[in-house]
Amino acid sequence: MHGDGGLEGRRGRSVRLRRLVLGVTVAFVAAACTSDSNAASSSGSSGSTSGMPTGTGGTTIRQPIVPASIPVAPESERVDLEMPTFSDPTNITNPLFPVSSQDSVLMLGHVDGKPFRTEVTLLPETQIIEWEGRRVETLVSQYNAFLDGRIQEVAYDYYAQADDGSVWYFGEDVYDFIDGAIVVTEGTWRSGRDGPAAMIMPGDPQVGDVYRTENAPGFVFEEVTVRSVDQTLKGPTGPIEGGLLAEELHSDGTTEQKVFAPGYGEFFTAGGGDVEALALAVPTDALDGEVPAELTTLSDGALEIFDAAGSDDWAAASATVRGMVAAWQTYRGGDVPRLIEPRMDQALSTLAGAVRVRKATEARDAAIQAARSSLDLQLSYRPQAEIDLARMDLWAAQLMVDEAAGDVAGVGADQFALDYDRDRIRDAVDARDLTRIDTEIGAIQIAVADQDLAAAAAAAGRLRTTLAGIGPTS
Repeated sequence: MHGDGGLEGRRGRSVRLRRLVLGVTVAFVAAACTSDSNAASSSGSSGSTSGMPTGTGGTTIRQPIVPASIPVAPESERVDLEMPTFSDPTNITNPLFPVSSQDSVLMLGHVDGKPFRTEVTLLPETQIIEWEGRRVETLVSQYNAFLDGRIQEVAYDYYAQADDGSVWYFGEDVYDFIDGAIVVTEGTWRSGRDGPAAMIMPGDPQVGDVYRTENAPGFVFEEVTVRSVDQTLKGPTGPIEGGLLAEELHSDGTTEQKVFAPGYGEFFTAGGGDVEALALAVPTDALDGEVPAELTTLSDGALEIFDAAGSDDWAAASATVRGMVAAWQTYRGGDVPRLIEPRMDQALSTLAGAVRVRKATEARDAAIQAARSSLDLQLSYRPQAEIDLARMDLWAAQLMVDEAAGDVAGVGADQFALDYDRDRIRDAVDARDLTRIDTEIGAIQIAVADQDLAAAAAAAGRLRTTLAGIGPTS
């Protein structure tokens, strides 16, 4: 839920830089209950910012004070006030927030009229977080957001499921980027330190239920009201029954629509003219069989054009783009995820035009975009680690293009994208191969710090050679 307002994260993060969190001091209720217009607290207990439970039996979660300017729901409507228990916290099976069974999620949309893309990946490690005098093991989900092809935000989210089936959000580590550099980390928060853990999804949501998906005013705050639990949604390739429609309130008083789908989790977010929607998720959208030949033609052909444009071999590039267009026309005759299709259409159109007028930089950029869309579609057939390794190759290729164009900010953004992608594959490749990858990424980082773009591009080229000989261990 990631900060205040906008499409911040997979639950609305993308415009954090346009809506920095309000400078409200975090304070917890020390004693008696507050009024319904504020947050709940139980009487008969001394307070502290550690957020220890209060009330008879210690079962009520003490709430932070919410500024009166935020039109929160009455306490009587909330379903997130009782202290949960966590016997098997990393087994997250809630169908409307199935973190344990969603290895990789792709969401597409637009923000400020620019193409927006998020990749959400369940990482192999867990994180122990202390809250209310107990240690809770949480799953770690990595969120990468890209605006107009450049990295905008990376976050590591921490989730656990309670015994009643509700899913709880224990915090996030956030990194926002401008011009290829980290500029903001203000959305970072952790339960037990900055506020209580927050319910991200009830175990059995009902119309009218209210819960706070982020609950640390001054850091982050979002309150959700369930509006419907029986929506039929347009899925990647067909209808999905049992969707949940909710309204999310932010600390600036604005609201946005949120939609969740069984087997997918967050499905659609809209507010302020911006949209983020689920395009594909695995294993929910996994398909049997080999990768279709057309998708291989698209990804291989894109890389061939990348090389051909770099050497001004326009005859080869023209022949290859014709083959790619023909392959796409064949493939799109089947069930293509509806949000990925227009991205591929645009990439191929741009690629064909750039090849026709022999513009190398534009052709190489478009080839990378076409390859990326092909990999998105191949995610349904191939192991996630294979896709992530191929995505790393594309970021290395993008760095080489940006270096040739003298784009300092672009090179900086590319090296961050590479570094964060590396987190996804570090347990999926042989230790020796990981060392080789780390060596070249380290060389890129040093070169970027030294503003030596040529050295960064040379290291990116070596990284591509390294990646070409690496596959996941299982």
